[in-house]
Amino acid sequence: MDKLPAITGWLWVKEGFAIFRKQPAELSTLFFGYMFLMLAVGIIPVIGQLLPLILIPLFSMTFMHACVHVTTEKRVYPNLLLVGFRSPAVRTLIKLGTLYLVAAIVAVGASSLVDGGVFWQAITGQITLDAETVRDSNMTMAMLFAAAVYTPAAMAFWFAAPLIAWQGMGVGKAIFYSFFAVRRAGKAFLIYGLAWVTIGMILPVIVSSILGMILNSATASIFILLPMSLVLTVIMYCSFYPTYTHLFGNPPDELPS
Repeated sequence: MDKLPAITGWLWVKEGFAIFRKQPAELSTLFFGYMFLMLAVGIIPVIGQLLPLILIPLFSMTFMHACVHVTTEKRVYPNLLLVGFRSPAVRTLIKLGTLYLVAAIVAVGASSLVDGGVFWQAITGQITLDAETVRDSNMTMAMLFAAAVYTPAAMAFWFAAPLIAWQGMGVGKAIFYSFFAVRRAGKAFLIYGLAWVTIGMILPVIVSSILGMILNSATASIFILLPMSLVLTVIMYCSFYPTYTHLFGNPPDELPS
């Protein structure tokens, strides 16, 4: 793996937009199907709060396969939603998802060192957040600290699912290669992250706020912000695929399924 120039991070974003433009309706339908399943899973008592994290690697392969279909001029159908569950590596992907859950628990738990457990209690539903609780606690710094603790895990998980599903790696090997791939492309990932913070978070708020002021309606602002944010989220999911291909090449001609 060669080191990538920083500008590659912006190219990944552009390629995500290019993939989405080819089949916007199909990719959006796939994303909404994913969201519906996550909501349905969340209804299950107790374990429903844990399953969405465990299933992330399985559903991440949904969008990776969809991007392969788009780039090879094939139609994306809703049955791709469960492609991860049909993978020969399904058990390994579930093991990876369990590590996602463990890493998240460790990161959020570590935030207690900063705010005395307020963020942890809010995440686990032990307290109800209000303006006074946020103001009187150090929760913002706790969230930033949790994000910093989780960063190495995010690096290790970034490419792990496709390396397992497409290259037949075990969990340990996939995590190892993923971590050092992200590390070697650190400048590109920095630009990639900054681009999505700007495009996916700051831009929708600015655009919806301006249009809300022009229309003199806070409701209109929300109605603009929500669909714009959802579409940009789908595009961001599409941009994950080029981050993989630029570092590990194209997936196998015959995808395991």
